[in-house]
Amino acid sequence: MNSRPPSGEATAPKAQRITRFDIEWSDYEVDTVDIPHNTALSVFLAEQGVPAAKRNQLPSGLQGVFPVRSIRAGRPTYLFRAQDSSLAYWVYSHTPSVYLKIDLQGDSLHATLDTLATTRTVRLLHATIESSLWNAMVQAGAKPEVALVLSDIFAWTVDFFALGKGDQFYAVYEQESLDSVPIGIGTIFTARYVSDRKDTVAAYRFEQNGAYSYWDARGNSLRRAFLKAPLKFSRISSHFSYARMHPILHTVRAHTGVDYAAPAGTPVMALGDGTVIERGYKGGGGNTVKIRHNSVYTTAYLHLKGYAKGIAPGVRVAQGQVIGYVGSTGMATGPHLDFRVWMNGKPVNPLTLKSPSVEPIGSENLEAFQREVQRQDSLLASYGRE
Repeated sequence: MNSRPPSGEATAPKAQRITRFDIEWSDYEVDTVDIPHNTALSVFLAEQGVPAAKRNQLPSGLQGVFPVRSIRAGRPTYLFRAQDSSLAYWVYSHTPSVYLKIDLQGDSLHATLDTLATTRTVRLLHATIESSLWNAMVQAGAKPEVALVLSDIFAWTVDFFALGKGDQFYAVYEQESLDSVPIGIGTIFTARYVSDRKDTVAAYRFEQNGAYSYWDARGNSLRRAFLKAPLKFSRISSHFSYARMHPILHTVRAHTGVDYAAPAGTPVMALGDGTVIERGYKGGGGNTVKIRHNSVYTTAYLHLKGYAKGIAPGVRVAQGQVIGYVGSTGMATGPHLDFRVWMNGKPVNPLTLKSPSVEPIGSENLEAFQREVQRQDSLLASYGRE
């Protein structure tokens, strides 16, 4: 608890003035308390001294401002107490920069959702793979979230399940900070993946048709008709084969898919735009979703723990949309995704699937794009990449 400084002595130093959440802290005693797990929000607020009348007003007071169900355990909150010890404000920190402020003064509460001012600085990332992309980010001194954004940018062109030791990632990006403490990342302006086993894959950020995306140096979109994989950061536990020893039946049979081992509950994404044609329990395959993408390609996702909301036959899904969650239903020795692809009705190896680019840079934008490529190349060079 931070108490108000003593007053009345002319020689006493003035308290440091702190203004945050649009509140002058020196006017209050401030308690910082994390919302505990396995405790109802109403119980937590009662323990902090929020009157019952104000607790009862919470659902209606937050309506249209912030959903009560989105208030999460483990997040810090701040309780501002006036000189008479009554609560004046309760502030819930939803993210490091987004906060919900509830004014408890008066007969009814008043809620506002706002953000704290942050600063953004441009940084160079140079990460070398030793074990995993995530660890490489940490060793390079970058927030691990950079790995997630890079995996999205290169999702269609880099196989993140086959990264090799010594592979390198470069990126020029914005580091977002609050009071000099890094809290997240902003725009990634340009990025490179360098491997001895293949040519460098470059990503240039450029706006076309009112939307920003990433393109290669020739103006081809890095986005493909299909993702490289339907889930993130796992390992391949079984490959495509027409003669695999089944781990439960102990007989040799075809396994025309790829198994991705991942923790139960890991989100599974649609490989591309399409229509759900099956959703249900399919014997040894357990909970299954099957998607028809066009007249040529169909994909299936087996052994799911459960389905994402709204997934049903006839529903259109978008590339990257979560359709279910990794599980071990059906004949499975542990949680994993059995992922399958058919081309013209014939099973094909998902790891060798070729996917065409989507619409490239238009001719009317090509000159501006080429200037942007030169600018981003210079930007990367200016931050120290040879």
